[in-house]
Amino acid sequence: MMYGFHWDLSNPLAFAWSILPIILIGLTVTVEATILGFIVSLIIGLALALLRRTHTRWVAWPTAVVIEFIRDTPLIVQLFFLYYVLPQFGILLPAFLTGALALGIQYSAYMSEVYRAGLDAVPHGQLEAATALNLSRTRMYVSIIIPQAIPRILPAMGNYLVSMIKDTPVLSVVTVLEMLGLARIIGDRTFRYLVPLTLVGAIFLILSMTASAGVRRLERALPKSGILLR
Repeated sequence: MMYGFHWDLSNPLAFAWSILPIILIGLTVTVEATILGFIVSLIIGLALALLRRTHTRWVAWPTAVVIEFIRDTPLIVQLFFLYYVLPQFGILLPAFLTGALALGIQYSAYMSEVYRAGLDAVPHGQLEAATALNLSRTRMYVSIIIPQAIPRILPAMGNYLVSMIKDTPVLSVVTVLEMLGLARIIGDRTFRYLVPLTLVGAIFLILSMTASAGVRRLERALPKSGILLR
């Protein structure tokens, strides 16, 4: 028994049905961690991309080093650092928040490159026109450049969203009980791993396919020329 649920070990289908409520608890954690991590990656990734595009070398070069460092170090190392090292400096975060931040920071490096490619793909004439209109750099990016870059970078963002969903099981190493972590516990207590792991794999497949379909639908809905802001 776990979380007040009784397991039926009589046959595989009954066993799967009896553990489904527990797995759905883990699914909630998985979805919440993915959403929070994705939002963090979008915000930090955009900031890193804009800093790297600046013409000030003492800003652009350190930003490039930070991006490479984040991208070239494993997620689990960054997760352990946030969870075990930061408390030594008085920064103590809940396990779930730590895991979501680790996901967001890891993928912010990838998102920054996606943003940079999308921003570079906007015709240079748009920058010249904004400069001729005497628009501020902030207004130029917010109203002209970024809205035109969004349709170009949406497919790559969707790929990283799916990858982030599949990376959430790493959070179990810092006691965040997502789907795979709960499935492993069920297997340890019942000595039956096939059903819980298969069930979790099927849910991950459905979740990833749903996210991919949503991104494709959004991609078709957005105009290829970009979002028009007034």
